[in-house]
Amino acid sequence: MKRYCFALDLKDDPAKIREYEHMHEPGYVWPEVLDSLRSSGIRDMVIYRTGNRLMMVLETSDDFSLDVKNAADRDNPAVQQWEDLMWAFQQPLPWAEPGQKWVLMESVFDLSQA
Repeated sequence: MKRYCFALDLKDDPAKIREYEHMHEPGYVWPEVLDSLRSSGIRDMVIYRTGNRLMMVLETSDDFSLDVKNAADRDNPAVQQWEDLMWAFQQPLPWAEPGQKWVLMESVFDLSQA
């Protein structure tokens, strides 16, 4: 199993944050988006929020590839529509590359390695 953590900010607007969270409640994420996550090798995915900062944690199969997932997403119209819709609520981190949404976080501590 592999684990990836990403960060992204929401627009600092309480109404937009509530709507974003509502759109991620069970039954609201589009089935095509869920299928694309599961079929890529993502076994579990959780998103946490504090203030307007989000952290997304992916647990994946050992053969999962971010590059393959990103390429498949670019070719999936439903995923692109979902991403465009979500961008109405999101904003890049100050240090994100141009056009980058979720920024991969670096692990700084692992209890299993301590």
